[in-house]
This record gives sequence, structure tokens and C-alpha cells, in this order.
Amino acid sequence: MSNQRYSMEPPPLSLPVQLLYVTCARSDKDWHSMEHSHYFAELFFITKGEGSFIIDNKRVPVRENDLVLVNPGVSHTELGNKKSPWEYIALGIEGLQFHSGEESGPYDYSVHYLGQRHRQISDCLAQMVAEARLEEPDSGVICQKLLELLLLYITRHTRQNLLAAPPKKATRECRFVEQYINEHYFEEITLESLSLLAHINKYYLVHAFKAYKGISPISYLTQKRLSEAMHLLETTNYPVTKISGMVGYSSQSYFSQAFRRMTSMSPNQYRKRNEKKMLESKQETGRQN
Repeated sequence: MSNQRYSMEPPPLSLPVQLLYVTCARSDKDWHSMEHSHYFAELFFITKGEGSFIIDNKRVPVRENDLVLVNPGVSHTELGNKKSPWEYIALGIEGLQFHSGEESGPYDYSVHYLGQRHRQISDCLAQMVAEARLEEPDSGVICQKLLELLLLYITRHTRQNLLAAPPKKATRECRFVEQYINEHYFEEITLESLSLLAHINKYYLVHAFKAYKGISPISYLTQKRLSEAMHLLETTNYPVTKISGMVGYSSQSYFSQAFRRMTSMSPNQYRKRNEKKMLESKQETGRQN
């Protein structure tokens, strides 16, 4: 009879990290998200296809089994791809910074191709997604424990170090304001009304929200409204006047001015450009067939 015994080293002190969300996403069209930043870190694992990110104004290509780590405060967005849709799982993690171990300190982002080493990480993420979808009373606790396991696998396979991120103030109030804008962007919203709803001084709200999202609450409201307007211009035949009202603008003139500042074109020009691109795409598909 043989007996093998393996001694375990004491684990390092755990970081006070908190899983904020688990997201499964598919990028299969032109992506109109503005570059944005968070007070928390984001982790992306590409599960299918190829795509790219814009991170600090740099285009970063990614492919299946890539792991993308974005530190707090770093501006980024994902780019859609009509011809080759790509899918990914994303996590928001509060209280964490990724660090390469160099003396320079935490970096902005990193991309790691895991190859055959991806199995442990992808399995862990798949369990988190499955658990989150169950929405059982203890799902949050289980996902939090899976996050701790996931971070250990990441440090093992990427040689990254984990650091505690500086705490941010008023995050709960800022999350509330963000969610409220997302759900009520088509209504009349002012800085004063947001401050009353969040029970926070309006000047401090501006300061805290900028630390949280990188922009002011009203700028975020404008981005949300115009993003929804783009979607309506692409997918409906509604006149511009109707769309401007649907996304919260009482004045079509002001809506057009805001739209032009963001896109450098009028709403009608944007719609015509999108229709032209769709026609060219159909013609290209026809030639290929």
C-alpha cells in the first residue's frame, strides 16, 4: 500500500473584492458604445470568433480564448463585427487592480491568449454564468466564491499579481443614478432631480459620478439618449421629429445639435449612411453567393 501526502502552503490573504455582475454578450453589428471607464476592473473572456476593443484610443484585436483585463479608470469599448460576430463573457470586479509585477505599478490593460490553458478559466466562467441565470437566493454567494477561484487560475496562467484598488466614495448613489438614467432617459431629467433622488448634494454628485463613470451625470444622460436615437435611426422608419421625442428631447433642433456634436453628422445623414452601408453589404453578399 502506497500513500502520498502533499503539504499545502498557507494561502495568501484574500483581497476584499466584490463581483458586481456577470454578462454574456454577442457583438454582431456596428457597436455604438462610447468609450467609457469604470471605478472597478473588468474582465473579458472571448468565447467565440474574433473582434476588437478600443482601449485608451488604441484598437486592440482579440480572438477566441483571449483573456482581456482592464483596470479601473481605463477608457474602453467593444467594437461590433457584422461579418464575423464574436461572443464574450464579462465580469465587473470591485476593489481589484491587475498588476504585472513590475515596479511601474498597475497597467491600463493586458491581453492574454490562453491556448490550451483556457479550460480551467472557461469552465469557471461557465459555472458563474449558469449560477447567475438560476437566480437562486445563494447564487450571489456561489458566484463570489467562483470569482475567488477564477482569480487564482488567472494569477497561475498569466503571472499577473492582484492588488487592492483604492476605494471610491458614493458608489452606491452613483450606481443608482446610472440605473435610473438607463431606465428613464426618455423622461425630463435634471441634475437637481437626480441629486434629490440620490439624496446627495448635486455638486458632490457631479464629482463622484465623474470618478465612477469618467463623465458627468448629464453627459452620461446625453450619451444614453443619443445611443438610443442611433439605434432607432438604424432599425425604424420613424421621422427624426418622433425619434427626438422618444429619447427625451423636447426640441428637435437641440436634438440635432447634440447629435451632430457627437457624430459629426445630422440624424438624416447618419440614417442615409447606415442605409448605404446596409445596401453595400447586401450587394457584397450577393456577389459572394
